[in-house]
Amino acid sequence: MKYVSVTGETKMIYDEIKNISRYRGISSNLDTAIDFLEKTDLKSLPLGKTEILDDKVFANVMEVQAKDEEELSFEIHKKYMDIQIDVEGTELILIGLGEFTEKEPFSEERDFGSCTAEKSARMIMGPGRFIVCMAQEPHLPSAAAGDDRRLKKCVIKVAVED
Repeated sequence: MKYVSVTGETKMIYDEIKNISRYRGISSNLDTAIDFLEKTDLKSLPLGKTEILDDKVFANVMEVQAKDEEELSFEIHKKYMDIQIDVEGTELILIGLGEFTEKEPFSEERDFGSCTAEKSARMIMGPGRFIVCMAQEPHLPSAAAGDDRRLKKCVIKVAVED
């Protein structure tokens, strides 16, 4: 199965966290996530899931080891967009461009599938930056950006609104 973005181009948002309020108005769920980010010290959040607005907006804080790009796959979601923020450490996040080929069948239950991307754009993260990967936008998080591969990150899942 091949995926092609609806507009044929990427829709992700990549910016500094201090500018996140500029993106209000895209959706009410995203506004809720922005409110949370503006008033929360992410370093104080426990590992695991923190509910923000039931199953519509929630944060997952995790500690991972960044890996070489070749060891990872692009992931895709249909029900949620991701806001990814590095709390400690720095990673690369790749955004898939062009056509995408399914690698792992999409699971509706997990809202997860993996794919390969024809081309990609690389974003250097690190504390103070964020990226919003829209639903159905392939992204490859947790790629190594240097020798220190320790990474603590927060992924805020934001449900797509009808």
